[in-house]
Amino acid sequence: MTTRQRCAAGLLVASTLLAACGDHRTPLPTDGTVPLTVSVEQQSVWVRNFNPLLPPGRSRWPTRCGVYEPLQIYNPLRGSWTPWLAAEHTWSPDLLRLRFSLRPGVRWSDGEPFTAADVVYTFELLRRFPALDLAHVWGFVSDVRALAPLTVEVAFKRVYVPGLEDLAHQPIVARHVWEGVDDPVTFANPDPVGTGPFTEVLAFRDQIYELGRNPHYWQPGKPQVASLRFPAFPSNDQANLALIEGEVDWAGNFVPAVERTFVSRDRAHHRAWSPLVGNMVLLYANTARPPLDDARVRQAMSMAIDRARLVDVAMYGMTRPAEATGLTDGYVAWRDPAAGDAPWIRRDVAGAERLLDEAGYRRGGDGTRRARDGRALSFDIEVVSGWSDWVRAAQLVARDLDAIGVRAHLRVYDVGAWMSRLQEGSFALSIGYSLDGPTPYRFYRWTMASATVKPLGSLAPGNWHRFGDGQADALLEDFERAVTPEEQRAIGVRLQERFAATAPAIPLFANPLWGEYSTRRFVGFPDAADPFARLSPHAEPDALLVLTAVRPR
Repeated sequence: MTTRQRCAAGLLVASTLLAACGDHRTPLPTDGTVPLTVSVEQQSVWVRNFNPLLPPGRSRWPTRCGVYEPLQIYNPLRGSWTPWLAAEHTWSPDLLRLRFSLRPGVRWSDGEPFTAADVVYTFELLRRFPALDLAHVWGFVSDVRALAPLTVEVAFKRVYVPGLEDLAHQPIVARHVWEGVDDPVTFANPDPVGTGPFTEVLAFRDQIYELGRNPHYWQPGKPQVASLRFPAFPSNDQANLALIEGEVDWAGNFVPAVERTFVSRDRAHHRAWSPLVGNMVLLYANTARPPLDDARVRQAMSMAIDRARLVDVAMYGMTRPAEATGLTDGYVAWRDPAAGDAPWIRRDVAGAERLLDEAGYRRGGDGTRRARDGRALSFDIEVVSGWSDWVRAAQLVARDLDAIGVRAHLRVYDVGAWMSRLQEGSFALSIGYSLDGPTPYRFYRWTMASATVKPLGSLAPGNWHRFGDGQADALLEDFERAVTPEEQRAIGVRLQERFAATAPAIPLFANPLWGEYSTRRFVGFPDAADPFARLSPHAEPDALLVLTAVRPR
């Protein structure tokens, strides 16, 4: 049976199960005490961790976008900043100081006032414990101080305009709580004290946890949802069955053939909105491990991949093959067509064979390519076990690599182990997502900047493939000083050209920003007609905008 046939068979079984579920729908209560049930993380067992300073995936959702809050929120769909804990921000004329004016009247969930001291203390924690400085803010910041109880000023080491996002999106913690924590890197923070709309742990068990409203939330009358409920779903299939059955109100799941399997089954209430403005899905090749440090090897592997089939079979046609720039539809205004059409992004098996021959990796009698010392080109492709779309994608990529003599084997891990292996660099090949932001700067910084390269074994918040490029470094520095959109776009084109020239990671397809919801019990979600936020709960910190807007029907 071919891969396509296996996928089709799996979809047929899933569709049959979903149809059966739809026939046994029971009436659902709609009073204001019913929890909003959310499907975001896919885990077999929950671990009670609400530390907002850890990398995403290590703490429970919505720690970074519902329990704790940032200073401001950038909405990429509208291209504007939404004031949050900070009512406004202002730059000094020389762009070396950034001032945040904090919102008055905010309290922590234990009733203590929120002040500038909390903001200063949060950034001081990042300085004292570099493992928590996920955006590397102390690489460009020289000082953070309170000028008044509600005024914070950040001093920069150099002009660094993209720093606004890193500072504004940092979750803020309570000084009076965290100053008693011996090691914030290992602290699980089981009973969080936050400023967010949902701070009270009502229940926490292996298979389910619930969060209740912050009794002192600063937005009057919000949240209107009484509580959040999170059942443990170890795989996409189980999460999707729960969504179809009406057990889930809001999800960020990959739902195969979503229009047929979910939306059409209850058109009065079921909605899905998954624009291609998420991150790029990449095949990461660990460049700290030869021979993956050779661009010719990475480019040859890229040329072996049939992206059209990947999109058709693994993603059910719900996205498009990637361009060589690595940019998604979130950056349509930035993309350079010439850079995007680099030869290594197109399928060319013969060209891939020539590149590997040129690099010194020739086929042996068994068809396997080997180095001059006899070592086979053989790698594991790592992926999350419950992410069925990526598992299928990895299977297809493995078959394509096998066709050029590169032996690839699928290895699946639960999401926590997968993330740890990525961050530590304990992998050879892995399918993973990328980091994005208001401009392409963040994507290129975390795929090409030497400053983001961590030694193997050290936790890396991005640049998991350990790639640094001097020419990209210089371009990124130019971008950091660029103020006008015209300057930024001109440098952006050159960054695209550099990405296309070096293939630091292998773009596969733009990840739709998966989002589904039901209005049977709750309304007020964003959609294409009212894009006040990205719908997907995976979008952080946008999810705060959704959590404070949704209300019982």
